[in-house]
Amino acid sequence: MTSTALAAAPVASRSGGKDIGFAVAIVLILCFFFLPIPAILIDLGIAFSIALSVLILMVSLWIQKPLEFSAFPTVLLVATILRLALNIATTRLILSHGAEGMTAAGYIIGGFANLVMGGDFVIGIIVFLILITINFLVITKGATRIAEVGARFTLDAIPGKQMAIDADLSAGLIDDKQAQHRRRELEEESSFFGSMDGASKFVRGDAIAGLIILAVNIFGGIVIGVTRHSLTLSSAADIFTKLSVGDGLVSQIPALIISLAAGLLVAKGGTRGSTEKAVLGQLSHYPHALFLAALLMFILGVVPGLPFTPFAILGGVMAFVGYALPKQLAKDRAVVAAEAALSEEKARAEAKGSVKEQLKAYEIELCLSRQLTTKFLASHEEIGSRVAKMRRKFARQYGFVVPEIKLTDDFKAPAKSYQIRIHGTVVATQELRLGEFLVIVGDGRAPNVPGDEVREPAFGMKAMSISEAFLNDVKRQGFNTVDSMSVLLTHLSEVIRNNLSQLLSYKDMRALLDRLDPEYKRLIDEICPSQISYSGLQAVLKLLLAERVSIRNLHLILEAIAEIAPHARRPEQIAEHVRVRMSQQICGDLTDKGVLKVLRLGNRWDLAFHQSLKRDAKGDVVEFDIDPRLVEQFGAEASTAIRARMDAGHQFAVVATAETRPYVRMILERMFATLPVLSQLEIARGFDVESLGTIA
Repeated sequence: MTSTALAAAPVASRSGGKDIGFAVAIVLILCFFFLPIPAILIDLGIAFSIALSVLILMVSLWIQKPLEFSAFPTVLLVATILRLALNIATTRLILSHGAEGMTAAGYIIGGFANLVMGGDFVIGIIVFLILITINFLVITKGATRIAEVGARFTLDAIPGKQMAIDADLSAGLIDDKQAQHRRRELEEESSFFGSMDGASKFVRGDAIAGLIILAVNIFGGIVIGVTRHSLTLSSAADIFTKLSVGDGLVSQIPALIISLAAGLLVAKGGTRGSTEKAVLGQLSHYPHALFLAALLMFILGVVPGLPFTPFAILGGVMAFVGYALPKQLAKDRAVVAAEAALSEEKARAEAKGSVKEQLKAYEIELCLSRQLTTKFLASHEEIGSRVAKMRRKFARQYGFVVPEIKLTDDFKAPAKSYQIRIHGTVVATQELRLGEFLVIVGDGRAPNVPGDEVREPAFGMKAMSISEAFLNDVKRQGFNTVDSMSVLLTHLSEVIRNNLSQLLSYKDMRALLDRLDPEYKRLIDEICPSQISYSGLQAVLKLLLAERVSIRNLHLILEAIAEIAPHARRPEQIAEHVRVRMSQQICGDLTDKGVLKVLRLGNRWDLAFHQSLKRDAKGDVVEFDIDPRLVEQFGAEASTAIRARMDAGHQFAVVATAETRPYVRMILERMFATLPVLSQLEIARGFDVESLGTIA
């Protein structure tokens, strides 16, 4: 046995002989064209034809979308061939045995003839012609036109849909399997509408064939009855016309049902859901339309000469549906929302217990202890609102949206404490005094009430924690108080501000670039990745944010990077150039009432830092080598000078030379993380500069 035969054998066994049975059924249908068929088999075939047409109609009503019945053109062809074969078989019986009576071609044809015609073949002919007209001119013609237009537009839309699939695949919105599935659906859709365009011609031709067969049966039957069976012309016309019209009615009723199914199928178009949901759901979705229709029915009911009862019944039904429908829709929406919330809660619970969830680290997480969770349980809405305002403020101030803040609880945490985590790492932890308020005193006088001296967690300032019972007394003494939630959120805000560079992800940077104008997108294409990589661009932005320099003017930053990128590769060098180009913004953000206050390095420290710079043959700084003892001495002197100005309430910046600025900042940020350090080149024109002294 060949390999092909071996491969075909399992396929045949899996199909269970259904393919052979279907082929045998097609051969039997073809036999109806040539072999004489007894009347009992004709009845069975006609009953099967009617049942098949009704089944096709029901399937067309219940499918969700046309593509689910993609075999319709094939089924339509088989049903049409079956009806034509039965027409040929019944024609043979009518012409050969019609003189024997009304049951010569089977009991179904005789029964339909008596039921529809009532003994008068003229009524039968008129009914038959009306059915032909409805099928041919109304249903079939409309379905054919819809199929033609659907096929044309489907074929025209294929390139665009194919490009959309490729774009989604390239963007990572779908994977390879989903792309293959959508391409296969696209191919099936184009094949289906193309096949429907041709299949509608079957129904059209079937209607014409039925009309021709009727005329042939009547004329041929009369001739045979008069010449072969010696019937009179009137009796021959009566018998053969009734049988022919009965045969035509029996064949046209399934044809009409299948035509209706074809029309429903192609008319569904892009509507999803079964026909009942699509039609009734959309018709009854507007209660006002139902009320107006009910009003019109009542008006017609009271018009003189028209019956009141049918219009009143219809108007009442429409008014009732219009009244009850909004309540039912609201109830359905509530049920759907409840089910969605339940499934979401279930999915969240499953995800929370999964291993993947344990591996997930949130960008920003505020973790509360059991006592704080209980305390703030009723204030979760207020916390969410204030956190949203905080994120909007950061977006306006620094030019990018910080990640969402995840609020969690940890029952193992110390009592009355909270933790702030960045990327899963605890960067700050603090204990809150529940039921107490903070009074920020700094180096000033303290309120004359009982309380404990503490440090405010956000800035480390001296404060006093007092009981709520002394709140009014403290306010009368002119002090401002801060509640526990404000203390927590202020601390959270300051921690986020200190970690802005860690929170700017690659995804956030690409989102910022995608929102730029087309001209700046072209600028990015020019410099990335030929002169600077996207990760290098992200590194420059991180360096700026690390010193709290806002990146809201991203277009200016990109212009500055485009200037220096051909001549410098290190992100630190590029960032220093960007700072000089953004000096106007930097100085504007640091001014206090229009005055830029600065604290300069003394000549001694300027010289010490310059002597510590090691250069290469081109004169570029490659290393910073300073004596550790000098670092300790500089730190002590700088701390004294800076602390004195801070205690005096000044907002200022330390100023160094352009080459030494990064290294001065590197030393000072260990002691004063929020203190800005500027270079002399970053002091923009147009600002009043006030010197607060020198570090010496």
